[in-house]
Amino acid sequence: MNRILYLLIFLLSFNTYAQSDEEVLRTIYTQSLTNGKSYAWLDYLSNQIGGRLSGSLQAERAVQWGKEELEKLGLDKVWLQEVMVPKWVRGAKEYAYIESSKKQTTNVNICALGGSVATNPLGLKAKVVEVHTFEDLEKLGEAQIKGKIVFYNRPMQPELISTFSSYGGCVNQRYSGAVEAAKYGAVGVIVRSMSLRLDDLPHTGSMTYGNLPVEKRIPSAAISTNHAELLSASLKLDKDLEFYFKQSCTQYDDVLSHNVIGEITGSEFPNEYFVVGGHLDSWDLGDGAHDDGAGVVQSMDVLRLLKESGIKPKRSIRVVLFMNEENGLRGGRKYAEVAKQKGENHVFALESDAGGFTPRGFSFDCSDADFEQVLSWKPLFKPYLIHYFEKGGSGADISPLKTDNNVLCGLRPDSQRYFDHHHAASDTFDAVNKRELELGAATMTALVYLFDKYGTNPLPNQSGIKN
Repeated sequence: MNRILYLLIFLLSFNTYAQSDEEVLRTIYTQSLTNGKSYAWLDYLSNQIGGRLSGSLQAERAVQWGKEELEKLGLDKVWLQEVMVPKWVRGAKEYAYIESSKKQTTNVNICALGGSVATNPLGLKAKVVEVHTFEDLEKLGEAQIKGKIVFYNRPMQPELISTFSSYGGCVNQRYSGAVEAAKYGAVGVIVRSMSLRLDDLPHTGSMTYGNLPVEKRIPSAAISTNHAELLSASLKLDKDLEFYFKQSCTQYDDVLSHNVIGEITGSEFPNEYFVVGGHLDSWDLGDGAHDDGAGVVQSMDVLRLLKESGIKPKRSIRVVLFMNEENGLRGGRKYAEVAKQKGENHVFALESDAGGFTPRGFSFDCSDADFEQVLSWKPLFKPYLIHYFEKGGSGADISPLKTDNNVLCGLRPDSQRYFDHHHAASDTFDAVNKRELELGAATMTALVYLFDKYGTNPLPNQSGIKN
């Protein structure tokens, strides 16, 4: 019986490598679209476990779930990697209102930024100064800022086609806004949510106090885009209005958590490692379906799809479910640290952390020779409407793995709707389309297959579609 089983596995593997690349990719996409697991996995992760802020009970449930699901796939190895992570708890729901100089109040929607301190138990009320940049703070100076709440109201630039570029152009006010405002004696910070959409949902995200002493740290919160517009308009009419908000968040000592790792050991080059992954943690307002439940389940399905498609990798392929990308990047750094200690040769890494929308292609951090090889594969992806192959960034969790010789890349889905949900209560399972998610998993698997088959650092004369 065992001889028959081994013969079938051998024939399946032989048949795969006898096929053209076009045929193998067609098999991968068919498997994902007709027999995919990513959507069912995401359903459980989102709806049965929920938001997975690092250090939380839900995050630890997700770790155990990830380990158990990878073990069911029959991988060669599955293990947990210890990592210490920050534990920040939001506490009771935040409350805020605008109070006019005539004492009329209007409730507005806010949420504490991750890592913020709490307000006084009775809340904080003060006059407001609106700014767009840190340069505005410098111009106003302490005389006009001290004792007030600084309201950062720089929107994402709508004219930029790349929404990630738009996000990058304004996210510093969220991350460093409290540190900068505190220099001038501000008592609190309110930041316009990082979203191109006008709605009532505040978007959280990480912030820092840098080296600011604990006693000088000021509470920081995000306000929904609709209510940012309202506050700005109200200030133009009534410069003496006040803003009240109350939040009860707490920062605790670091706690133990884990990265989840599964491996298919390479048949020819077991000491050359490929990594494919996403981050298991999420913010707590929604269930983290797009950010980054989608990347987690797509990465898991890469290994399953390789097995289901009869592909036996030459190199060792690992899926890594990273912990604590959102507020520390501890998981990505820990994985790279351990890999360096063990002398592991990571030749390729792929991350999915841009949502579960329709895949458009990849961005690559690699040599010119490797990128030329990638461009030669573009015709293979054309039938799937995958056309975006550009040099650029890869992903936060895999970035510590970068060397002069390896290839790092990031899946690039359509991004136009991503920041509608990013870090908000609307980042939920119902916002993810099954087919789009499965197309992403297949696209990732196809790239892993090609790089595994042909390797990195190709010879100068290699080009064209390979069969």
